[in-house]
Amino acid sequence: MAATAQGIQSADVRKRRNAIVDFFIRLIKEKPLGLVGLIIVITLLLAGIFSEWLAPYGYNEIILSDRLDGPTINHLLGCDNLGRDLLSRIIFGARISMIVALAGSAISSTVSFLVGAISGFLGGKYDMTVQRFVDAWMCFPPLVLYLIVMSILGPGLMQVIIVLGVSMGLGGGSRVSRSAVIRIKEDVYFEAARAIGVPTWTILMRHVLPNILPIMIIGFSTGLGGFILAEASLSFLGFGIPPPVPSWGGMLSGTGRQYMLQAPWMALWPGVALAVVVYGVNMLGDAVRDLFDPRLRGGLGRFGGLAGNQEKLEKLVEKKKAEAEKQRASLRS
Repeated sequence: MAATAQGIQSADVRKRRNAIVDFFIRLIKEKPLGLVGLIIVITLLLAGIFSEWLAPYGYNEIILSDRLDGPTINHLLGCDNLGRDLLSRIIFGARISMIVALAGSAISSTVSFLVGAISGFLGGKYDMTVQRFVDAWMCFPPLVLYLIVMSILGPGLMQVIIVLGVSMGLGGGSRVSRSAVIRIKEDVYFEAARAIGVPTWTILMRHVLPNILPIMIIGFSTGLGGFILAEASLSFLGFGIPPPVPSWGGMLSGTGRQYMLQAPWMALWPGVALAVVVYGVNMLGDAVRDLFDPRLRGGLGRFGGLAGNQEKLEKLVEKKKAEAEKQRASLRS
């Protein structure tokens, strides 16, 4: 009996592990651009985590004799107007982009659940009041709203993360969570939980959150690129990360524009880094959305899209029919 239970437990562990492996196999086979995006995101994470060891110089280490030097062996991407190594500043800038993207998306997901999911679950006057506030919030252009709030709070990393996370969570994120909850809240197990007196917060955490978690994961992954671009925009306009801390948007602004003709690499390399990272993050987010959301897979479950995977489904149906015919023949005999 104990051996049987242990075998069942190990089989369950293998099944869970196979689901993760199956996701990565499908990512490689069906979404090659998503795989490229995953590589870019992993590179960004590693550059941000190990920037102290990867960067050949400090991000604010000044070498006046090398100011405005082009790419050389000692400075692979050149130097800025103060003689600071651009490669080192771009590597340290990856840390800023990583922190803003991950922390901002986490705050946005939390706000969208607390505002949208609770509003959709409770309904009634509470839902009406909250949604009118969200409508008023979404009436303002996002960049104008960011600039107004940042001008009040002042520039800084923490301010940027909070402003972007709360703003994006109140906007489209809360609407997505609310619609997902409204779609499932009339199911039988919700009615059963209410009937036996389960508290509302317990229902939200034990029944609502697990059911909308895939949608929140999709929102988290697809929103990373938006946070990186929003932080770069604020830093470019002078409301984001204050110098001398390197930010890709801040490196494009100010001295990057001032010395664009004399030293074009000062604006070129931060722009290339920003474009490549946002492209990779968006490709990964689109791939995660396509693989997680069953509505984008033609309703075929784990077999994926409608083109090459339709053949797999047809073969499975034929196999099941053949097995059923064998069973009927054995019963007749």
